[in-house]
Amino acid sequence: MDTLTTLREGIQWGHQLVESVMADVTPDQAHVASPGVAHSIAVIYAHSVIAEDDIINGMLRGGAPLYAGEWSSTAGVPAPQMNITPEWSRGLRVDLDALRQYSQAVSASSDAYLASLSPTDLDRVVDLSQAGLGQRTVAWILNTLVAGHLNNMAGELSCLKGLQGLQGYPF
Repeated sequence: MDTLTTLREGIQWGHQLVESVMADVTPDQAHVASPGVAHSIAVIYAHSVIAEDDIINGMLRGGAPLYAGEWSSTAGVPAPQMNITPEWSRGLRVDLDALRQYSQAVSASSDAYLASLSPTDLDRVVDLSQAGLGQRTVAWILNTLVAGHLNNMAGELSCLKGLQGLQGYPF
């Protein structure tokens, strides 16, 4: 199997995993305040989708994230931003159904981007110095900041569900 196929399948799995963890979450459960400094399910889910949108459509494609264009009024998240700040996350209320639809659009956009890549595109270097990550290839970004992040978020969502007495991972 080639690298591009592996990355594409890894990102598709990340989408499936996050969505399967979120499948039975109600709006009330999504907005339960978590203990300590942990964020709510709504905040983590929104962050997982917004971050991917920013990385794929903003950073890698060089365009605007979907939430800043065609999804600007329908993404289900007021004032979307990639990084979770206390100010943003405190009291964040999302429209869970709209956020799920936006998530599907981001997944489709990411898959279309991945389908458009050639193996040599994966070697392109992107300057992530402002984020403290130095110079990284597109392959590294897709593997670490998209696929890896989706899997991390699925774990956080599962844990947050568990704190409410709910089943996290569906398996």
